[in-house]
Amino acid sequence: MIKNWILIGLFVLFSCSGQQKEKINGVSFVGSREPVDQVHVNPVLDIHANYAAVMPFGFLRDLNSPDLIFDTERQWYGETKRGAHQYIETLQKNGVKVMLKPQIWVWRGEFTGDLMMKTEKDWEQLETSYTNFIMTFAELAQLTQCEIYCVGTELEEFVKHRPAFWQELIAKVRKVYSGKLTYAANWDEYTRTPFWPQLDYIGVDAYFPLTDKREPSAEDLRSGWQPWKNKLQRLSEDLEKPILFTEFGYRSMDYAGKKPWLVDRNQMRVNLKAQEVATQVIFEEFWDEDWFTGGFLWKWFTDHSQVGGHEDNRFTPQNKPAEQVIKKHYAKVGKLRP
Repeated sequence: MIKNWILIGLFVLFSCSGQQKEKINGVSFVGSREPVDQVHVNPVLDIHANYAAVMPFGFLRDLNSPDLIFDTERQWYGETKRGAHQYIETLQKNGVKVMLKPQIWVWRGEFTGDLMMKTEKDWEQLETSYTNFIMTFAELAQLTQCEIYCVGTELEEFVKHRPAFWQELIAKVRKVYSGKLTYAANWDEYTRTPFWPQLDYIGVDAYFPLTDKREPSAEDLRSGWQPWKNKLQRLSEDLEKPILFTEFGYRSMDYAGKKPWLVDRNQMRVNLKAQEVATQVIFEEFWDEDWFTGGFLWKWFTDHSQVGGHEDNRFTPQNKPAEQVIKKHYAKVGKLRP
């Protein structure tokens, strides 16, 4: 009898610990000019990722333009509906689950959070074009049975000035898509996002400033995380919704933890160690928390052999020491090649 109780206890302990470790271990799978095939997916499998974000794009001429252009022949294949469909199916055939995450690109790379219309007519026109954009890909998400659909990325002013529109848009998406929903709020936006109760995940692009040091230690980064982590946990518990890092990652350069959101093409000195340590710390701080559901690494290019490397100071961890940190952590979930 005692032996049976011990076995039952071990089974329960094992089951609970297994559930705790089940996280979204994702990559942001960047669209390219061409279709993808097995050679492009193999590196994703090699780091044991169990999710990928597929990201079709719509384009605006400037921050005041209401005309969102998408799914055209002038776009890269991976940024169109047809390309997104092909990417999704190829990933799914390999056992990789998908978050479909349509995004806006403003000409010259201006920040989408500053999007602002000048007239009521322009706001209404933007709402119409954005609805067409999001509903087009919501239908694709349903058709391909994507596990997660993201209804927007870093659109603070749009959300702030048109809250009723967003409530209505989410309701429309729910009518055509049966999976989980999120929104990718910027790190300094998510506390003011009004529609979290309508979604399944509190999505955060986790570029929180952590330290001003050029070569931060693990302890520097860990200390920098604490106030942000506490705030994330409180919101998760208050709303009874898990936190999802819709994007997370660091550049391989000096001061990697100072302004992690920087996407400029600066010539800051390559610092592979800073990226490696920052990546390790974010895993250690979040992936064992039960109110945190995982995240999507920013960013992962399809042509693995030709990107990243030891002379690159950009975000991708590919062919850098940080890639091994990711591989080691993601392997804990046991996501192996089918």
